[in-house]
Parts: sequence; structure tokens; C-alpha cells
Amino acid sequence: MPEWFDEVLDAVEDGEPFYLSCESCGASSLPPRRICPDCGSSELSRKDLSETATVETYTPIHVTIPAFSDDAPYTVAVARFDEGVRLTGQVSDGEEVEIGDDVRLGVGENDEGRYLTFEAF
Repeated sequence: MPEWFDEVLDAVEDGEPFYLSCESCGASSLPPRRICPDCGSSELSRKDLSETATVETYTPIHVTIPAFSDDAPYTVAVARFDEGVRLTGQVSDGEEVEIGDDVRLGVGENDEGRYLTFEAF
């Protein structure tokens, strides 16, 4: 995994998730980057990301890559945070989610490494 991904996962595990906010246009972004993807400004600041988000879409996975074969079937969701950031993660422990459900951001781990998770509540 890229170095920035470990930084994001470490922050989530420490209870301090973050995103970057553009000082010029107000766009929110994650993963971390050097310039704003919307306006090209280099004036980005690190801000706290809420630990909960709302499911925008989800997909049940039955056939998967080898790294996640022990988890199948499972669900992957895209969730939007109040700050405007969208992240993709695996829904924890076979929980079911629907569009509009609130989920909590977390980190899962398997033999291949760590990954983002969402826990329904």
C-alpha cells in the first residue's frame, strides 16, 4: 500500500481521522495530496474528519480477490462524511446496510494488511 494509506489508517485507529481542506475553494479531499483536485491551489490544511458517515451506495461481494476470499460474502460501501469526503470500505462482520444508513469508520486487517471498514450502528 502507498505510504499515505498507512497514514490514513493510523489516524483512524488513533481516533483522529483527517481530510484535507482547500483554503482557496473549500474543497475537501482524501487521500492526502499536494494540490487541490478542484482548483489546483497548494493551500491545503489538515482538518478533523468525523468518525461517522452516511451510506450512499453499496455492493454485496460474492466473488473476490484472493486477499479477501475468507471474508466472502461481504459488502463494500461508499459513504459520505459531513465534510464532503467520500470513502469506500468493507462493511464489518457481514452486517447489512442500506442507502442512508449511518456507519462508523474503522480499520480491518487480514493476512494481506489493513483496510478501511464501516460498522453500522
